[in-house]
Amino acid sequence: GVQGVTLLRVRVLENGRVGEVNIEQSAGFRDLDFAAMDAVKKWRFDPARRGKDPVSVWVLLPVKFELQ
Repeated sequence: GVQGVTLLRVRVLENGRVGEVNIEQSAGFRDLDFAAMDAVKKWRFDPARRGKDPVSVWVLLPVKFELQ
């Protein structure tokens, strides 16, 4: 019965896969923070581009856990 938002700092690589993941701001519950990190590591993104070339970038990504 917990909820919150974990703010992650995520490195999206040139191929769209996730590199590093760091907790920028905790949801206040360790289990939520780790669940957010585990989920995001499996995600795939469209990579950022400089012109036509894909580049790696750091992004801030909020992951919200909400009971309904």
